[in-house]
Amino acid sequence: QVQVVESGGGSVQTGGSLRLSCTSSGLNFGAYAMGWLRQAPGKEREGVSCITPGALRTTYADPVKGRFTISRDGVKNIVYLQMNSLKPEDTGFYYCAIKPFGQACGNLYEWQSWGRGTQVTVSS
Repeated sequence: QVQVVESGGGSVQTGGSLRLSCTSSGLNFGAYAMGWLRQAPGKEREGVSCITPGALRTTYADPVKGRFTISRDGVKNIVYLQMNSLKPEDTGFYYCAIKPFGQACGNLYEWQSWGRGTQVTVSS
């Protein structure tokens, strides 16, 4: 059974940083593009970032470009999201997600599955 579990969320002030981690099991980790989604209160879930299997390509949503960095460790089967210069509008639940097999990071809206999420709260 494929499972991804997020961790690293928390509460920070504007300008602060957090690093999210996503561990996976039951998945041929190196064969899938992975990414992060988020859902703010009262809003739809949206794609934040994506990284290809070999980490050769990364994609970011415009609101987080230059502030967030996605990476992956192929040995530990972990995906990270380093979030810097956080803003109150970054507040929400963050989900680790798996791209459909064979897909790269051409878009941020097609995902095979995702985890239960971790809460990020940024106060002003």
